[in-house]
Amino acid sequence: MKQLFLFLLLMLGSISYSLAQKSIKGIVTDPNGQAIIGVNIIADGAPKIGAITDIDGKFNLQLPNKVQSLTFNFLGYETKTINLSDGVDDIKIILEESTKLIDEVMVIGYGSTSKRNLTDNVAKLTSENISNIAVSNFQNTMSGKAAGVRINQTNGKVEGGINVRIRGTSSLSQATEPLYVLDGMPLINQNESSNGAVMNPLLSLSSSEIESIDILKDASSAAIYGARGANGVVLITTKKGKVGKTNVSLNISSGISSPTNVIKVLNAAQYKELFTEAAINSLGEDAGKAEAEGFFDFVSNGTDWRNGAVDTDWGKVAFKDGSQSDMDLSISGGDAKTQYFFGGTLNKTKGIILGNDLQRLSARMNLKHQLSFKISAGMNLGISKTIIDRVANDNEFVTPSSSIEQSPLSPALNEDGTPNPNTLYPNFLLEDRYADFTTNLHRITGKVFAEYNIIQNLKFNSDLGYDLSNQTENQYRGRLTPFMATNGFAYNSNAKSENYIWSNYFTYNKEINKTSLLTVVAGQEFSNSDRIFNSVSGVQFPSDDFKSISSAAEITQGKGSNERYNFLSYFARASFMLQDKYFVKASIRRDGSSRFGANQRYGVFPAMSVGWLVSEESFLKDFNTISLLKVRASYGQLGNSEIGNFASKSLYNGVSYNRGSGIRLTQPGNNDLTWEKSKQLDLGIEFGLFKDRISSELDFYSKRTDGLLFNVPLPGSSGQLGINKNIGEVENKGIELVLNSKNITSKNFEWTTNLNISNNTNKIISLPNNNADIIFFTALYRVGHAAPTFYLPEYAGVDPNNGDALYYTDGKGSETTANYSEVKPVLAGNTQPTWIGGLTNEVSYKGLALSFTFVGEWGASIYNAFGKFTSSNGDFFGNQTVNQLNRWQKVGDITEVPQARLYGGNGNAISTRYLQKADFIRLRNVMLSYDIPSSILGKVKIRNARIYLSGVNLLTFTEYDGFDPESRADANSLGSNYGIDYESAPQAKTTSIGLNINF
Repeated sequence: MKQLFLFLLLMLGSISYSLAQKSIKGIVTDPNGQAIIGVNIIADGAPKIGAITDIDGKFNLQLPNKVQSLTFNFLGYETKTINLSDGVDDIKIILEESTKLIDEVMVIGYGSTSKRNLTDNVAKLTSENISNIAVSNFQNTMSGKAAGVRINQTNGKVEGGINVRIRGTSSLSQATEPLYVLDGMPLINQNESSNGAVMNPLLSLSSSEIESIDILKDASSAAIYGARGANGVVLITTKKGKVGKTNVSLNISSGISSPTNVIKVLNAAQYKELFTEAAINSLGEDAGKAEAEGFFDFVSNGTDWRNGAVDTDWGKVAFKDGSQSDMDLSISGGDAKTQYFFGGTLNKTKGIILGNDLQRLSARMNLKHQLSFKISAGMNLGISKTIIDRVANDNEFVTPSSSIEQSPLSPALNEDGTPNPNTLYPNFLLEDRYADFTTNLHRITGKVFAEYNIIQNLKFNSDLGYDLSNQTENQYRGRLTPFMATNGFAYNSNAKSENYIWSNYFTYNKEINKTSLLTVVAGQEFSNSDRIFNSVSGVQFPSDDFKSISSAAEITQGKGSNERYNFLSYFARASFMLQDKYFVKASIRRDGSSRFGANQRYGVFPAMSVGWLVSEESFLKDFNTISLLKVRASYGQLGNSEIGNFASKSLYNGVSYNRGSGIRLTQPGNNDLTWEKSKQLDLGIEFGLFKDRISSELDFYSKRTDGLLFNVPLPGSSGQLGINKNIGEVENKGIELVLNSKNITSKNFEWTTNLNISNNTNKIISLPNNNADIIFFTALYRVGHAAPTFYLPEYAGVDPNNGDALYYTDGKGSETTANYSEVKPVLAGNTQPTWIGGLTNEVSYKGLALSFTFVGEWGASIYNAFGKFTSSNGDFFGNQTVNQLNRWQKVGDITEVPQARLYGGNGNAISTRYLQKADFIRLRNVMLSYDIPSSILGKVKIRNARIYLSGVNLLTFTEYDGFDPESRADANSLGSNYGIDYESAPQAKTTSIGLNINF
C-alpha cells in the first residue's frame, strides 16, 4: 500500500512538473543562412536557465511557463530578444552582424573589455589586418594601421632590426622599444647580434599565428605594467580554438622581390670623364692625365679600359631578385568543454642582398579544457627555429651595398669565375665566396594556466609563463677574404636568455543592475630572467675545409657572462560603469626590481581614467545623426626599467698586476639609481555619425619623462670616468586623429576607408651638467630642442666664379666662406618625423576584394654619411652618384656641385650638403583577392577558398636620393638613434600570389 501511494505521488509530481514546463528548440543563423555556433541564449526572468547553440547552430531548452522571452547574444552580432508565442516550440533566429564599433572586444592587461566601456587609448588590429602580407616579421604588418605608432625596419636585410616608437621617443640613452606581451607573457626582446648590425629578436614569431594585436598607448592602459610600460605595450593574442566543427586551414603563397631603389652611379664612360677632369683640375693637364690613367690601369685588372672592355654595374652585382614562400597549416575547433588550435608555418625568404637569406619553421599548440563546472585549465605553446645567412654591417667595406663605390672599370669576377681581388675597395664577393656567417635562433614560448570560479562573480587565475631564446652565431672567414693574414678566422657565440613569470590574480565582476557594472582585478606577479653568453675566437686553420673552431691552431679570445634580474610586483585595477554611460577606472602597480639601487628598489605607478558616453544622454538619445559621442580623459605614471642589469652596481674586473692577480673598479655604484619615470595626460573624443557610417577618434596627449639615465663625468682624481645618475627630462606632446568611413554599403558592393594621422613634438627639458649640450657626431642634445637634432655646418652652395664650395660661417644669412675651419655648426633638422600617417581602403564586390595601405612620414631629415665618398665631385676614385655630373665647370655656372678636384676636399666635409628631407609616402601593402563561390566548393567539400595577389612596398614617393628614406645605418644604432644613412640597403618590394583554403 505504501509503495502504491509513493508511486502515485511521484507520478502526480511528474505530471505537475511537466505541466509547468515547456520545451523550445530552434536554430540560429546569420543573414546568409549559415549556422552560428556558440550563441548564448538566456531565458529572461530565469537567469540561471540558458543554453548555447551546437555545431549546427541548434539549441533545445526546457523552460518554466513563466518565461515569455529569450535573448540571443553572440560577439560580433546584434543582441536579439524574441517573445515566445503559445503553441510555437520550434523557432528560427537570424542574427544581424553588429555595425557598432563600441561592441568591439579590446584586450587589456590581465583581462579584456568592450570598446564601449574603454576609457583608455588602445589601438586594435585583428588577424584580417595583418594576414597574408609578404614580410618576414609581424611588426611590419602593423605599419600605417595605428595612429601614433611609427614602425620602420632598419634596412632591407631579412633580419633587419625593427624600430617601433609609440608617441615619440621617451628616453635619450636607454631602450625606446615597447614592451611586447604574448598571451600574457612579456617577451625577451634583446638584440644579440655580434657583428654590429641590429637584428630583430622577434623574428621567430609568425603573423599567421596571431589573432589580434592591441597597442596600449596612454598611461592608463599601460600602467598595469608599471615599470615596463613607459614606451607603450603591445599585447599579442595568438589564435585559439572555437566551439564548433573542426576547421582545417591551409595557406600557401609564393612571391618575388627586388630592391625598392638602387642608387644610380656613373657608368664607365662617365667615370673616366669625371675623374680625368678632376685629376687635371687638381694636378694640371699632363700630371692629371697620368694620374687618372695610371689608376684606371690598376682598377681595370688588365682589361682594356680605353675601349670599354668592362663596364661593371656593381649595384646589379650586390642586389638580386629575391623570393619568399610561405606555407601555414592549422587545425582548430572544439566543443563546450575543450577547444584546441594546432598550427605550423614554414617561411623561406631569399633576400635582395647577395648572401642574405632566412628560413623559419614554427609550430603552435593552444588548448583549453573545462575540467569541471568551476575549473578550467589550458596551455599555450609555441616553438620555432630560424636560420639566417647574414652579411656584414653597414660600416664594413665588405657589406654588399657599399660596392656601388667600386670603379665600373673593375671586373667583379676574373675570367675563371673567381672574385677579382684587385679592386679599389675590398671586393665583397671575396667575403661572399670564402666566408660564412650564420645565425640560428631557437625560441620557445609557453604558458600553462588555470581558472577557478570561487563563487558567482569571483574567479581566480594562475598563469605560469615561459620564454626561452637561444641564439648561436657561427662565423668563418677563409684565407682569401679581405684583410686576412692569419690563415682563417672563426668566431662562435651562444646567447641563451630564459624568462619565467608567475601571475596570480583575482577578478570580481558584479552587475549591480542592468546599467551598472563593477569590475575589480587584483594580483601578484614574480618574474625572473637569466642570460648566459659565451663566445670564442680562433685563427690559423689548416685549410678552408676546416671551419670548426676546434680546428683552430690558436684560440685568440674567449668571453663569458652570466646575468640575472627579477621583478616582484603587486597590481590592482577597478573599473565602474554607472547607468551605462559614465565610466571610471583606476589602477596601481608596485614594482620591485633587482636592477635598481638599494635605496630605490621599489616604485609605485598609479593611473586613473574617466569616460562619458554622451550619446546615451536623453538630450542626444533620439538624435539619429549622432550614433556615438564619447569623451574620455586619463592620467598616470609609468616607468622604463630597460637600463641594463648592472647600471646601479659597483662593478669590478680581474686584472694582472706585477704577475699577481688583482681586481679593478670599472664602474662606481649608485644606490639611488632608479627607473626613468613618465607622466602622461590623454584627452580624447570619439564620435560616430549616421549609424557609424562615419566614425572618428581625436586624442591629445602630453608625456613628460624625468629621471633620464646618464653617465655623469667624475673628477679625474676619482679614478673613474663617470657614474650613472637619474638626471634629465624630455617631453612629448601630440595629437592623433583616426577617421573611418563606410563610403558605400550595399548587398554586393562595399567600400570602407580608414585614415590615421598624428603629430608629435619632442623637446628636451633638462640635461646633466647644468644643461650642457651633448654632441655626438652630427647630433646635438640641447635643452628646448628635439632629441636629438642635427648639428652641422650650413652648406651655402658653390661660388660661381671659381667652383669653390661655400659654407655659412654661422648659419643661413651669415657671411659665406670657402674656409671650412671658419664655420660654426648650427641646428639643422630633426632626426624624427613630426607627422606620420596611414591610409587604408577596402573595396569588395561580391567575391572580389581589393585592399591597400599607404604610409607616410613628414618632418624628419636624414644624413647621408657616405655622401662624402659617393657624392664628392670626384674627390677620390670611388664611384660617384650621377648627379655629380652637374659639377661646376666654368665661370658663371650655377650649381650645387662644386668643381671636381681629385684629392682636393672641395665640399666633401661634414655639412648640410649631405642632409636631406626624409619625407615619403609609400604603398606599404596591397591585396587583390577572390572568394571562390560556395556552389563550386561544395562539390569538393571545401568550406571556403580564396586566391589572392599581394604586394609590399610597390610604390615610393620621395625626394631623398639615397637608397631608401626609411633605411638607416644598422651599425652601433647610428641610424635609429641619430638619423644616419650609411649606404644602408633599401627595403624589398615584393609581389606574391597565394591560396587560402578552409575545410
